[in-house]
Amino acid sequence: MIDFEFILNEEGLVGASAAGTDFDGGIAPDLGDGLVEGHMIVDVSAIEIANNDELYKIALQGSTKEDFADTYEDLAILELGAAEVLGGDQDSSTGRYKVPFSNEKNGTIYPYVRVYCTVSGTIATGINYSCYLSK
Repeated sequence: MIDFEFILNEEGLVGASAAGTDFDGGIAPDLGDGLVEGHMIVDVSAIEIANNDELYKIALQGSTKEDFADTYEDLAILELGAAEVLGGDQDSSTGRYKVPFSNEKNGTIYPYVRVYCTVSGTIATGINYSCYLSK
């Protein structure tokens, strides 16, 4: 079961660095003032790895401000792409990725969260993914 409020990115193609497009009109989910631990679920339906230099860094970012104007941190990171830039010997593929997260970092609670995908390398199409939070 997926809570509508915690969908951070609709299924869609991303070919340049951008924040996720959620179903809640661009309003960052408010996790509240306490510690929250869970999983960032990323479903990848397409990923371009044609030139062996593509890298997609999908980060769950937390902020103390709803508009992410400043004071934000990466709380969890998933790196996907070509083996040549990942450091292993396997290219990333489509499928479901489950990444643990906490909204606390170095003693600070970040109540607001979003997903941000940083795209680098030679990109023609990009990555198609959706993302949501789960406990």
